[in-house]
Amino acid sequence: MREKIAIIGAGSWGTTLAILLSEKGYDTTLWAYEAEVIQHIETNLENSIFLPEIPIPHNLKITNSLQEAVTEKSTIVSVVPSHFLRLTTEHYCSFLSPQVHFVSATKGIEEETLLRMSQVIHQAVPSSLQINFTVLSGPSFAREVSNKKATAITVAGEDPDETKYIQQLFSTPFFRVYRNNDVIGVELAGAVKNVIAIAAGISDGLGFGNNARAALITRGLAEIVRLGKALGASSSTFYGLSGVGDLILTCTGDLSRNRSLGLRLGAGETLSAILNSSKMVAEGVKTTKSVINLAQRHSIEMPITEQVAAVLFKGKNPTEAFVELMGRSLKYEN
Repeated sequence: MREKIAIIGAGSWGTTLAILLSEKGYDTTLWAYEAEVIQHIETNLENSIFLPEIPIPHNLKITNSLQEAVTEKSTIVSVVPSHFLRLTTEHYCSFLSPQVHFVSATKGIEEETLLRMSQVIHQAVPSSLQINFTVLSGPSFAREVSNKKATAITVAGEDPDETKYIQQLFSTPFFRVYRNNDVIGVELAGAVKNVIAIAAGISDGLGFGNNARAALITRGLAEIVRLGKALGASSSTFYGLSGVGDLILTCTGDLSRNRSLGLRLGAGETLSAILNSSKMVAEGVKTTKSVINLAQRHSIEMPITEQVAAVLFKGKNPTEAFVELMGRSLKYEN
């Protein structure tokens, strides 16, 4: 089957990947849930809600019909927010072709089940379809990719031939894709780094400086590694692009939604006010609840994550949270 690709989710990242693939000449269809997104793209050739000032190629198709989006497609790229993933996938799975290439580009952990995105997808899609599954993740702000700034990310999957196929599908002179076989590690790193980015943003919002941010990134990485090893991931994954690479970007970059949310919390805004002010999803908020529950289930110590949760959901004063982090009992670094 000639490459015919569906991108499910027209947020900034989904739109960016759709632009990238359509500009490579692939027959690409972008599915959008929001009617206003479709209207803006059809009228202005621009997703002015989620990716303003970036032109949409004329050959990119846009639809709000899941059936139309996925029918007879060779590759599905799922980019819907984590809390909509299961329901959305269940709605279109009956229209999928057998042995379709299925790429997950969503970062998060399902709150109710504590499942990773790959696990949710495999539950939602009948096993009889025998999908070829991979995960795409790494340090990649949508706006920089859409502006063709040099980016390197990771595709993870158990089948080396499949990861090679997806690697070739997405790679361009400015978008370099590496292969990995650790789906667990790549997914966990992509999810939990958003929690640490909120902490880094809070620290910056409080004016604690570069030293504090560096400490949060480093000790946050230690928390991610501890949880990852308990869930069966390879430690080396967390020191690669999808691990420390994505963590550094999300904790330091001005385009990071999770860091920005933390900045506003540190400056004194409430979580509800921040969430109500934007259509953009900061995955780290929902992920924090899931990570806390996963850590408790596996008896993993994650003090930074615990303090972020207390600030987000218990109204804890951010300054008090950092005082408690700094005042913990002294110990050996590991």
